[in-house]
Amino acid sequence: MAGCIYDRYYRLIARIPLGRVATYGGIADLAGMPGRARQVGYALAHVPADVELPWHRVINARGEVSPRRRSGFHHMQREMLEAEGIRFEGDRIDMARHLWRPRG
Repeated sequence: MAGCIYDRYYRLIARIPLGRVATYGGIADLAGMPGRARQVGYALAHVPADVELPWHRVINARGEVSPRRRSGFHHMQREMLEAEGIRFEGDRIDMARHLWRPRG
C-alpha cells in the first residue's frame, strides 16, 4: 500500500520545475492525502536507487530546508537550491517567489 502512494508522491515531485520548491504538506495535498506531510518525508527517504527525483526541491512548511540529524544532506540541499537560483533570506526561502503552484 505505501508503495502505491509513494509512487504518487514521486510523480508529483518529479514535476517540480527548476527554480521552484514545494512543501511536504503541499505534495501530500496534491496527492489527495492531506495531513500526510511526514509520509512524504518517509517516501523521500526510501526513493528507489533507479528513480531520479528533484528531492532537494521539497522543503518544510516554514520555507526551510529540514535539518537531517545523521547526515549533511541539508547543507547539500541548500547548495543545490541556491545553484538553481532559489534565494534564501536567512534560513528561509522566499515562498512568494519560489513556491510551485501546479496548474491542472
